[in-house]
Amino acid sequence: MFALYVTLTSITATSAAVGAWMNFVRHPIPVAAAKQVQVPQTWMLPMGTLLGAGALGLVAGLAVPALGVSAATGLVLYFIGAIIAHVRVGDFQLGKAAAFLALTAATLAVTVAYRIG
Repeated sequence: MFALYVTLTSITATSAAVGAWMNFVRHPIPVAAAKQVQVPQTWMLPMGTLLGAGALGLVAGLAVPALGVSAATGLVLYFIGAIIAHVRVGDFQLGKAAAFLALTAATLAVTVAYRIG
């Protein structure tokens, strides 16, 4: 279980960190996604900050379990919000957001199972 916990945490933290970086530098992929779901460009920095905080929280959670559970929960909520934003504008191409939601949900489930269970 420990190996699965560390592997999922590492993959999810790396993915969230890359997503944060992409928002900070206004990479064309998140900029296009934000435009598609009618999110103002001024939200790019706060969304990147949330992803970065999630990544750091997951890594810190390796030492402080409550931080890991909190970070994983926050990332799950972030991607639920992303899916809601897509559906709100009638965009049902949810592949990327659903994949990240599945990754973060799996990380949360394994974190809770390992740390609390």
